[in-house]
Amino acid sequence: MCQEKSDEEIAKDILKAIEKDYGFIPLVNDVLSERPDIFIPVANANKSVFYGKGELSRKTRYLTALSAAAALGAEHCIEVQMRQAVKAGATRNEILETMQIAGVMSMTHAQSYAFRKFREMFPK
Repeated sequence: MCQEKSDEEIAKDILKAIEKDYGFIPLVNDVLSERPDIFIPVANANKSVFYGKGELSRKTRYLTALSAAAALGAEHCIEVQMRQAVKAGATRNEILETMQIAGVMSMTHAQSYAFRKFREMFPK
């Protein structure tokens, strides 16, 4: 008779796969894994985003994640996504260009909010 794995065992297996892929277990995954009922669907969604079917190559997916992490100032995610992008074939120049795009987007994001408030206070 085949015994099904518990959620805790499934979470441990997922952590092992993450560690194999990343070379370590990110803190967010480590903490979330304490709640397998939350961690398992989140981990499966992440796996689908980066490794599932789609039109974007794995490299492009990781460069996109890197850009978002950089624009959000997610320091730890930047390092993870940069390593994964390189592992997926991204070059130094592609990484640099991605970071430059992120910088422009985060700047214009801040300006968008600030300038709207400015215009409310000082209409044309």
